Amino acid sequence: MKQRLLYVLVWLSGIPEYGFAQQDTMMAGVSADVVVTGTLKEVKRSESPVAVELYSAAFFRKNPTSNIFDAMQQINGVRPQLNCNVCNTGDIRINGLPGAYTMVLIDGMPMVSSLSTVYGLSGIPNAFVERIEIVKGPASSLYGSEAVGGLINIITKKPTLSNRVSAEMMSTSWGEFNIDIGFTNSIGKKTTILTGLHYFGFNNRIDNNNDGFTDISLQNRFSVFQKWNFKRRESRIASVAGRYFYENRWGGDMNWNEKFRGTDIVYGESIYTRRVELIGNYQLPTKEKILLSFSYNRHEQDSRYGNSSYIANQQIGFAQLTWDKTIAKHDLLAGTAFRYTHYNDNTPATGSPAPDKWGTNPQKISLPGIFIQDEIRFSDKHKLLVGFRYDYNSAHGNIYTPRIAYKYTINDNSFIRLNAGTGFRVVNLFTEDHAALTGARTVVIKEDLKPERSYNINLNYTKRWFGKDGSTCNLDITSFYTYFNNRIIGDFDTDPNQIIYQNLHGFAESKGVSINTDYRTAGRWKLGVGATYMDVSVVENGIKEQQILTERFTGTWTVSYTLPVQHLDIDYTGNIYSPMRLPLLGALDPRPEMSPWWSIQNIQVRWHRLKGVEIYGGVKNLLNYLPGNGLPFLIARTHDPFDKQVQYGANGQILATSDNPYALSFDPNYVYAPNQGIRFFVGLRIHIR
Repeated sequence: MKQRLLYVLVWLSGIPEYGFAQQDTMMAGVSADVVVTGTLKEVKRSESPVAVELYSAAFFRKNPTSNIFDAMQQINGVRPQLNCNVCNTGDIRINGLPGAYTMVLIDGMPMVSSLSTVYGLSGIPNAFVERIEIVKGPASSLYGSEAVGGLINIITKKPTLSNRVSAEMMSTSWGEFNIDIGFTNSIGKKTTILTGLHYFGFNNRIDNNNDGFTDISLQNRFSVFQKWNFKRRESRIASVAGRYFYENRWGGDMNWNEKFRGTDIVYGESIYTRRVELIGNYQLPTKEKILLSFSYNRHEQDSRYGNSSYIANQQIGFAQLTWDKTIAKHDLLAGTAFRYTHYNDNTPATGSPAPDKWGTNPQKISLPGIFIQDEIRFSDKHKLLVGFRYDYNSAHGNIYTPRIAYKYTINDNSFIRLNAGTGFRVVNLFTEDHAALTGARTVVIKEDLKPERSYNINLNYTKRWFGKDGSTCNLDITSFYTYFNNRIIGDFDTDPNQIIYQNLHGFAESKGVSINTDYRTAGRWKLGVGATYMDVSVVENGIKEQQILTERFTGTWTVSYTLPVQHLDIDYTGNIYSPMRLPLLGALDPRPEMSPWWSIQNIQVRWHRLKGVEIYGGVKNLLNYLPGNGLPFLIARTHDPFDKQVQYGANGQILATSDNPYALSFDPNYVYAPNQGIRFFVGLRIHIR
C-alpha cells in the first residue's frame, strides 16, 4: 500500500527536464558558455582567469543515470569511487584525491557536507540540474576550508526557463526504476515556482558471484524539491529553494531482513538517511550590487554494520554577503561569510560513552571569514586576479588562504591560464572515511590530528578551431601539482587488524597532466575524448608509495552519431582506468595487490520523432566487467562476517587455520569498480512547454 501511495505522489509532482535540443555538450558545456564558480560572479568561460570545466544536462543524457554520483563517471579526471562492497556508498575524486577533498556546492552554497560526502551524493537527482561547473585545484580563497582538491558546483534549473510539465522514467533489466516528474507554475506576474519529486527504487536481490551476499545494495530513495524565483525591479536576484531527501539502503547476506538489523545473527549493512536543505539568494535594493546568500542543511544518519552502529546528526548553517564593484580596470569582489557546524554521533569522536548513546561532547565549529579579490584587466590580452581569504576556526585558530590567477589571451580562440593557491582542511574521520566504520578493523588514532594544508599550481591552455565547413574543435590541456602538509591517510598495511590514522611525517603530492578535446563535424558526428595521467603519492622517511585506490591513468570518451531522417541519435560512452593499489588484509591474502586495467562502456539509442517526446534505450557495461572476475573472492569471509570463527595469537594477530588458511577477517573494503554487470535500460521523456 505504501509503495502504491508513493507512485501516486510521484505522478502528482516532480522535477522538470529541459527539452531535447540537439546541441549537446562535450567539454565546453552549455551554449551560453557562462560560469560562476571560478570567481563567484557570472562571466563568460572564455573571459574567466580561472579554468572552469562546464557540463550541461545534455552531456549527462548521453549515458542516463538516476543521480549525480553515477553521472560523474563520464568526466575526465573525476571518478566516483565506491568505498564498500556491501552498502555501495562512495565519494567523488578529482585528480586522484579522496572525496573529502572535493567540495560539492548546490547553487554556490556548501550543501554537501563531510557526512553526506559519503552518504548523500547519490541522493542528488540529475533531473533538477541545469549544468555542473568543476574547478580542479584549491579554491579556498573563495569557498572556504573544504575546497582543497577542487570543487563541483551543481547549478539547478531556473523556474522561469523550465518546462511547464515534464516527466522522465527509466528502468533496467536488473529491476532498477527511476522516475522524475514535475511542473512549473506561477503566482501572479512576479513569482515562478518549480516543483519536483524524484524516486529511485531497486529491490531485486542479486548474487551472481555466489558469495551469499548481494552484489549491489537495495535502495529506496525519495526526494522532494521546490525552487521559487521572484521578479524584482532592475532584474535584482531573489530566489529560495528547499529539498527533503530520504533513503533506505541495505546490502549483505541474501537472507537478511529488517528483524536482523543491528544483530549478529545475519549480517547486513542498513543505512537510513534523512536530509533537509534550504538555499536562498537575495540582492539588496541598493545602488551597489550587494548579494546576500544563505543555506541550511540537516543530515541525519542511522546506520548498522552488522551489530555495529553509527548514528549521527549534522547541522550546518551558512550565510554570505558579497559586494561586486567595477572601478576602472579593477573588477572587485569582497565579502564576509559565517559558517556554523554542529555534529554529534555515537563514536569516540564526540565522547560517546557507549555505541548506543549520543556523544557528550558534540563538535561545534564556528567559521567566520572575510575575503577579497581583484580582477585587473591590464589590456585585452592580460588579466590578473589576486585573492585573499581569512577565516577563524573556533577549534584551530587563524586560517589564511591566498590565491593568484593570470590569463593571457593569445587571440580570440587561444588562451593560457596560470593559477596558484592554498587549501586548508579539518578532518573528521568518522564522517569522511567509510572504512573507519565497516569491517572488522579497529580504528587507531595515534595522535591529535592537525589540519591538512595544501599548495597548488596549475597551467591551462585552451584552443578553439572553426572549420570553413562548419566543423568545430576544442582542445584543453592542464598540468597540475599539489603539495600537502599534515596529510591524513588511513594506514591499512602496518596491521591487517587496524586502520591507523596519524598526520603524515613527510609530504604527499598529486601531479599530472589532463587533456580534453571535442570535435563536431558539420554533419552527423560528435566526438569527445579526455585523458589524465597523474602521480598521487605519499613520501615518508624517504620512501615514496602510490596512494591506495588511486589510478595513474584514466580516460573517457563520448561518440555521438545523428540520423536526422530517422530522428535517431546514437551515443557510445565509456571510460578506462589503469591499475590501482588495493587494501589487502595480510601477507597471505590471495587477492592481487593491484587492480587490472578496467573499463565500463555503454551504448544508447534515442528516438525523438514526436514533439515533446523522447524514447531511449541501450546497454550499460557492454563488456560485462566485474571486479570479482578471476578472484577467489571479492569480500573476505562472507561465511563468517562476525569473525566468530577467527582465531588470534598471543600477539593479537589472526592465525592461519584449516577454516581460515589465509588468516583473514571479514572485510568489505577491497573495492574499486561497480559490482554490477551488463544490463539493458529503457526510458521515456515527455515535456510540455
